[in-house]
Amino acid sequence: MAKTRLVHQFGMGTSIRSLDYTEACARAIRDALWHNSLNVADAFGFPRDAMLIDVELGVQQPEQVDIQALLGIFPYGKPQITVTKGGLDIDKPDGSGTCVIANAAIIVSFDMEPNHD
Repeated sequence: MAKTRLVHQFGMGTSIRSLDYTEACARAIRDALWHNSLNVADAFGFPRDAMLIDVELGVQQPEQVDIQALLGIFPYGKPQITVTKGGLDIDKPDGSGTCVIANAAIIVSFDMEPNHD
């Protein structure tokens, strides 16, 4: 397989009140996806399900992220999600809680192996 990167997308998401790392990551993914309208599958003559989607998420508490819940965001393609320590947790000045900021990097690739008939 000749996995070839074609697109990089970046996003940020937050959980202002609920300290929900999964929701902050979902918002970061949607931010990256919904701000771009890319038709790379069509441009290269591939079905959309052939997209290889690598997602890297950064939050301060990666173990709090439900990866299975995030997979449903992708309408097609083959997403693989990795969560690492990153993003920011910002305590509210009045001590009433913490705001979570998640960062997302999405890389879309295709198997561009030449056809050797």
